[in-house]
Amino acid sequence: MLLDNERESENIEDRRGGGLIKGIGIGSVLLALIGSYLTGVNPATLLGLMEQTAPVQQVSAHKPAANDKTAVFVSKILAETEDTWGEVFAAKGKEYRKPKLVLFTGSTTTACGNGAAAMGPFYCPLDSKIYIDLSFFSELQNRFHAPGEFAEAYVLAHEVGHHVQNLLGISARVNAIKQRASSKAEANAASVKLELQADCYAGVWAQRTDSQKHILEPGEIEQAIAAATAIGDDTLQKKALGYAVPETFTHGSSEQRVAWFKRGMETGDPAQCNIFAATRRGN
Repeated sequence: MLLDNERESENIEDRRGGGLIKGIGIGSVLLALIGSYLTGVNPATLLGLMEQTAPVQQVSAHKPAANDKTAVFVSKILAETEDTWGEVFAAKGKEYRKPKLVLFTGSTTTACGNGAAAMGPFYCPLDSKIYIDLSFFSELQNRFHAPGEFAEAYVLAHEVGHHVQNLLGISARVNAIKQRASSKAEANAASVKLELQADCYAGVWAQRTDSQKHILEPGEIEQAIAAATAIGDDTLQKKALGYAVPETFTHGSSEQRVAWFKRGMETGDPAQCNIFAATRRGN
């Protein structure tokens, strides 16, 4: 990505070397996926229970070092999302309240409970912060076979998409739907729509930013598509269990994630990301 002349965001909170340090690894993720299938409990909840018995060490946050290339990269991507979504909101007469990006190692505290690196990057609507252990990018390349800067940018832009949903009140409406759901499968279906819309918003960000600043290089769109494919629920379940169970999906299949990212990328229009209306129309 062509970011050499772009600014860094001021909204970075670096907790690496501090926060909550706990030993949750890939084996725990697989156990959580299997346990989720057997019990119907969200795998993130099971991971949270696993880490509660680990020792805790709290250290204050600080800004990342200027020579930390990965931290500088995510800082620049966050700045690009701030600029793009700021313009989108301003065009509608609204204010875009910027999220914080928290860098941590292992685990850390959040307003939504303890956050573990094994959960992958995540957004907490209660404190408007995005949390990421940067080692996830190594997993994205080595475990998921989805390398590249734009693959990493897509992951971050997806979490920013959740922040946009929070600001627009979409997250609250979906949570209400999940609470009224008559079954776990119905609640999961609502979660899937929320995740797919965030994928679409990631595509919107990429299209609008690139059209203005030309930050993408040849072949980089395919990197994001590879990442979306690699972290689809069906792909992950087949790796962990040998088969997929669609009614337990919480993020969407690989095909769905790619399709909604492409929809945002091709249109650059947030209105085209209204998956709730689209699914009612049968699209």
